[in-house]
Amino acid sequence: MEWANYGFGEPRFIFYPPISWIFGAALGSVFPWNHVPMVFILLVQTFAGLSAFALARRVVSERAALFCVACYAANPYALLNVYMRSDFAELLADAFFPLLFLFALQICELVESPPEPKKRFARRAVAYFSVVFAAIWLSNAPAGVIASYSSFAVFGFAALTRRSWQPLMRGMAGLALGFGLAGFYLLPAAYEQRWVNIAQALSPGLLPSENFLYTIINDPEHTLFNWIASTISVLLIILTGFAALGARRTEQDRKSALDNRVWLALLLLAGLATLLMLRFTSPLWQLLPKLRFVQFPWRWMSLLCVPFAIFLGSVMGRKRWGWAWAVVTFALIGGTGVVLVQHGWWDTQDIPGLRAAIANGVGFDGTDEYDPAGDDHTNIPAKSPEAMVMDTDSIPGPNSRPKIDVERWTPEDKEASVSSRERFLLGLRLLNYPAWRVEVNGTAVTPSNSDDYNQMIVPVPAGESHIRVRFVRTWDRTLGSVLSLAAALFVAWLGIRRGTADLKPVS
Repeated sequence: MEWANYGFGEPRFIFYPPISWIFGAALGSVFPWNHVPMVFILLVQTFAGLSAFALARRVVSERAALFCVACYAANPYALLNVYMRSDFAELLADAFFPLLFLFALQICELVESPPEPKKRFARRAVAYFSVVFAAIWLSNAPAGVIASYSSFAVFGFAALTRRSWQPLMRGMAGLALGFGLAGFYLLPAAYEQRWVNIAQALSPGLLPSENFLYTIINDPEHTLFNWIASTISVLLIILTGFAALGARRTEQDRKSALDNRVWLALLLLAGLATLLMLRFTSPLWQLLPKLRFVQFPWRWMSLLCVPFAIFLGSVMGRKRWGWAWAVVTFALIGGTGVVLVQHGWWDTQDIPGLRAAIANGVGFDGTDEYDPAGDDHTNIPAKSPEAMVMDTDSIPGPNSRPKIDVERWTPEDKEASVSSRERFLLGLRLLNYPAWRVEVNGTAVTPSNSDDYNQMIVPVPAGESHIRVRFVRTWDRTLGSVLSLAAALFVAWLGIRRGTADLKPVS
C-alpha cells in the first residue's frame, strides 16, 4: 500500500481484513505472481470442500456428504467469484461458512454431540464457533456482516422452537467472543473510518438499491453483470427449493433424509438469503446496522450455497433417483462455469504492469473509500519526488536552495536530513493521516497539507534539521490487540476446561 496513490500511500491495511492479503503475500513469496491466483483458488476451494464435508457428514449419510463436497466446492457463486469477480477475500470467507453453521447447530443442540457431557460439548462448540466467526470477519467484511445476521437467525430460531433462552444466550456469547478475537482489526477499522472517505464504498453503482436481482441502471456493463449474477441467484434458489422438498425427512424415509430440525434451520437460512436479494426488502437494508455495506444483495448467495449443497447432497445420496439429481445438478454447474468463462474479462498484463509500476517507482491509483479525509486523490501527480521544497517563491536564489537528503524511506518510517539558510515548507510524497507522527529535530510537529490534495507538508526551520515521520500504533489499535488477546485466552480456557462431572473417577 506504500505505492497506492502513485507512491503517496493509503491506509488500506487498517480497513481491509488481513487474512486474504497476508495469505496472498505469503503465496507470492513462494510462487510466481502469475500463478498465485490459481494456487489461492485451489487451496481455498479445497478447504471449502473439507469444510462442507465436516458439516455434511454430521447431518447426512457418508455417500451424500461426498456429493455435498462437490456441490459446495464448485457452487455457482464460487465460480462467479473465480471467473468474473476475482474476489479472493470473499472466496476465502465463504469457505468457512459450513464450519460456522456446523458449530452454530451444535450450540443449539440440533446436531448430536459426541460421547461427552453436553455442557462441556456446548462450551467447546461456543469456542469453535467464535474462532470460525472471527476468521470470516478477518477474511471479508461483507461476509462477516452476512455471517452475523444469519448466525443470529439460527440462534433465535432454536430458542423459539426449543422454548429456551439457552441457544440464544450461548450463541450471543459465541458472537461476542468472535468479535473480540477479531478486535485487533475491527476496532481500528470502526474507529478510524472518520479519518477516511469511507462513504465512497457506497458510491453510485455500489448501492444496494442498484444491485437487487435484475436491476437496470444507466450503465450497460453494470446491468449485464447484475443480470448474470441474478440468473445464477435464481438458479440457486430453484435448485435449493426443489432439493429441500426432496431432502425433507418423512416417516417412511428416516435413514437417508435430513433431520427435520436441521432441515428447518437450513430452510430458514435459504429463505433469509432469498428474501434479502429481493427489492421489497430495501427498507431492511437501510435500517439494519451495517447491512448496506454488504453493497450487493446477490452477495447473499454465499449463505444460500450452504443449504444448496446440503439439500442437493442429501437427495443425490439416495438410491432412488439420486443419479438423476446428480446429472441435472452437475450439468447446470458445468454449464454455468462454461458461460462464466466465456463472458469473463482477462488482462494478462495486469500483474506485470503492477510489478513494473512499483519497480519503476511510479505506483498505481488509489481506492476511493480508503483515501484520507479531505483528500481528492484524482489530483495527485503521477510522478513526484520523495521530498521537495513547496514554497519555492520564498527562496532568494539558487544558492540558497535547501539541500535535502532522504536517508530512509520505508512504508512506515521516513527520515530525511535538511540543510537550509531559510525556513521553508518541506513536502513529502505522503498523504496526511492522523497515525503519522512527525518529528523535526526530535520535537513533534503538526504537518499541514496542500490545497489540491492532502499531501503532508512539514515546516522546517533554518539550519541543519532532521525530519522523521513514523506510522505509530494509535490507541485504538492497541486496545483492539488487548481485546483480541483477552478473547483468545478466554476461548482457550473454554476449549480445555473440564467440568467437575468430567473429573469423577469411573467406578
